[in-house]
Amino acid sequence: MTEPVPTVGYENFAALDIRVGTVTDAQPFPEARKPAIRLWIDFGPGIGVKRSSAQITRHYKPDQLIGRQVCALVNVAPRQIGPFLSEVLTLGLPDRSGEVVLVRPDHQVPDGGKLF
Repeated sequence: MTEPVPTVGYENFAALDIRVGTVTDAQPFPEARKPAIRLWIDFGPGIGVKRSSAQITRHYKPDQLIGRQVCALVNVAPRQIGPFLSEVLTLGLPDRSGEVVLVRPDHQVPDGGKLF
């Protein structure tokens, strides 16, 4: 476990635009340095479909992700990962061995919903 970071004001949290979206496509990403899956996530009207490279290969296969809702930071600067432009940061938490488990809602919610 890592130690908590210093306290920040609410305005810092409010500056993060974390939204829910549905994975519409997922493909292996063999060109990535670390094992990853390329995701296309639909955040609904206003944001649309965005791409993300996620290091989630331990617990997930691409075909298992299609139709699944996930949470992502949508106002992060795009990042070029090999030949793929990752536009959002898909959120996860480490399991006991440090492998990523996706953050997602317990119940189906409208795509594009903002975390608060």
